[in-house]
Amino acid sequence: MLGSSTVVAFVPSRSPKKARPFYEHTLGLGFISGDQFASVFDANDVMVRVVDVSSVEGFKPFPFTILGWSVDDIGKTVKGLEKKGVKFERYAGMDQDPLGIWTSPSGARIAWFKDPDGNVLSLSEH
Repeated sequence: MLGSSTVVAFVPSRSPKKARPFYEHTLGLGFISGDQFASVFDANDVMVRVVDVSSVEGFKPFPFTILGWSVDDIGKTVKGLEKKGVKFERYAGMDQDPLGIWTSPSGARIAWFKDPDGNVLSLSEH
């Protein structure tokens, strides 16, 4: 039923003023619009709505990936984001290489980082 419909991604933010430059300038997403509810970005024809949740009492980011990108060269992408100040996460029990990239049993390579609100984002190369 929804297989041919366009996906819209939602990312919560307690600090939209910090989120916008991160998503727009650090990650390079195209800014579409913004209002008191959300900043809207274009991520390769997928709408990403960074939603203001500052009024949600007790909101905490989830401890797992909420948004990710499939990239052609994860090593190059990690290095490029590091140059922009992005810090890649390391997780106990996961054998990650010096760039923080983990190779899954299927052979996919994955790296995780956080946005200014602490949301976990990922890169993957399949």
